[in-house]
Amino acid sequence: MCTLVQLIDMVLGIFTWILIIYIVLSLLLSFGVINAYNRFVNVVFDGLQRLIEPVLGPIRRFLPHTGALDFSPIVVFLGIWVLRSLLAEYAVIPACAGMAFR
Repeated sequence: MCTLVQLIDMVLGIFTWILIIYIVLSLLLSFGVINAYNRFVNVVFDGLQRLIEPVLGPIRRFLPHTGALDFSPIVVFLGIWVLRSLLAEYAVIPACAGMAFR
C-alpha cells in the first residue's frame, strides 16, 4: 500500500513538472522567443500537448472564455495539490508514517 501511494504521488509530481514545461514552452512559442518552425521544438511541443490537452480540454469547457488568458492550468495545479495533500494526509498507513513525502 505504501509503495502504491508513493507511486501515485510521484506520478502527480511528474505531471506537475510536465505541465510547467508545457506552459513555459507555449509562452516562449507565442512570444516568438523560440522558432516555431524548428522540428525538434515541434516534436517536443506536440508530445507535451498530447499529454496535457486531455486534462486541460474538459476543464476549458467549464471555465469562462477570458480571451488570451487560460486559467485551466491553475485549476489543474490546484487539483494536483489537493490530491497530493489528501494522499499525504489520509492514504498513508502507520507503516509508512516514517517515510518522507515530497
